[in-house]
Amino acid sequence: MDNLTLTIRVQPNAPRSKVVGEHGDAIKIALAAPPVDGKANAECIRFLAELFGVRRGDVTILTGETARTKVVRIVGGTQKRLEELISG
Repeated sequence: MDNLTLTIRVQPNAPRSKVVGEHGDAIKIALAAPPVDGKANAECIRFLAELFGVRRGDVTILTGETARTKVVRIVGGTQKRLEELISG
């Protein structure tokens, strides 16, 4: 099983959750949740699990729980799928 670790830059309070593109070395993701009470982190985990076709429990925020820039691990995520998401 593949493990993918990536850096993401989140933009909370978006109209809907979506991959925006690249932000330096990070992947920029708009989240349809406010950055309060862990709602943006929960939406981040839900959205990434949906994008990569894995369970929510397979997505872990390793660093940056209170920051816009986060490092996440996705068990079962592949580099190929990541490239598909970035290219649109």
